[in-house]
Parts: sequence; structure tokens; C-alpha cells
Amino acid sequence: MRKADRLFQLVNLIRVHQPISADRLASRIGVSVRSIYRYIDDLSLSGIPIYGTAGVGYALDADYEMPALTLTRLELNALMLGVEMLTASADNDLGAAARTLLSKVSATIVHHQIEPGLAKVRALGAVPPATRRHLATLRKAIEGTQALSMTYTRLDGVVSHRVVFALGLFYWGGKWTVGCWCCAREGYRDFRVDRITALAASQQPLPDKAAFDLQAYMRHQANQWKLLTATDTTLSV
Repeated sequence: MRKADRLFQLVNLIRVHQPISADRLASRIGVSVRSIYRYIDDLSLSGIPIYGTAGVGYALDADYEMPALTLTRLELNALMLGVEMLTASADNDLGAAARTLLSKVSATIVHHQIEPGLAKVRALGAVPPATRRHLATLRKAIEGTQALSMTYTRLDGVVSHRVVFALGLFYWGGKWTVGCWCCAREGYRDFRVDRITALAASQQPLPDKAAFDLQAYMRHQANQWKLLTATDTTLSV
């Protein structure tokens, strides 16, 4: 762990558990008591209002507030993706706790860090290493509404070349898929990421009549599922 991370952890521990002794801080962070003394001096010199009372421990000035949490785009993306995974794969209580955690973290994040594109990566399970080849390109295209030129091989071996606008990434218990607007078909299509053989940015502009986004795609998929379910029920009667 970097020293900067230890200092942040130290301030947070004091804020939450104050007053707290140097021995307990050392145990929680995994360093020596002497290191805690040095860290406290460093924090004091940097302007953090920490004060210590003999036999009691360290505490922060009552008026001190932690600075707004800052995360990089990828860190925030990872957090949101992790919450989506847990929400989908865990029990209801743990899933609800994950959503509550995300809302608490979001409340401390500088507003301009939260971009709509980050919320477009959805997951329904864990990430398999074998399907990561094109995920970065797809994610960036989703965030930037960038058209992609794609070569795709179907399960029957037929190869097709398409220009698509990727809308969302989904994991289905073994395979990643990407939901897209297909320019050639003028409709929504799904593709398995592991069957994409080539992927590159395209200069294809957004269609004039296009009013598609992730929410529209999800509504389309929900309607298709209802139709399929209704058909299966009719056939089984």
C-alpha cells in the first residue's frame, strides 16, 4: 500500500473511531506504532487538524470535513460494474446493500465525475478472462457514441461485416454480449463478444431518424421477451 493510501486510511479511521489510540491504529493499518507517530506528524504538517490526548488517543477537530472523494473514470466504472454484478448474483438483501453503498459513495463524489456513459455498462455475473478481447473498445465506443465496424462470425460459421452503435455490455453466466443498433438491419441486434473477429472505429454518423439508446434497447428486449414467453405459453397449452 502506498504511503498516500495509508495516510488517507489513517484519517478515515480517526474520523470514524475517534478517539483512537496509536496502538489500535497501527494494528488496523498493519504498520508499527512508530510509523503511526510519523504519519500523524506528516498529516499535522499538511494542515489536517489532528490532536492527541495522552491515555485517550487521537481525534480530529470537530469542524473538519473530509475532502470530496475523487475517483478516476475507470475506478468509478469498476465500482458501478461491481455493484451491478453483486446485485444480479447475490441475494436480495446483499444486492440492496450494494446499491445503498453505491448511493453513499456517489453522494461524496464530485458531480462532474459522474458521466452518463459509465452507467451503460451492465453485468449479470462475473467477468470471464476469455471474453475480454474487445471489451475496452466496446466500452469506449458506448461512452462516446462511436460507430464501430465489426466482423462477426455466427455459430453456423457465416461471417458478416456490419457497422453498429454499441449500447450496452451484458454478461450471461458464461458469455459477454453487446446490445447494438445495427445500421444495416436498422434495428437492435445482440452479438456475442467472443465471436467478434475484428472491431474498429467507424466514421459512420448517427442516422437522422435514430432515437435509440440503452433504455430504448432494454424496452425492446423486454417486449421481445414478453412475446417469446407468450408464444411458449400458447404452445404449451
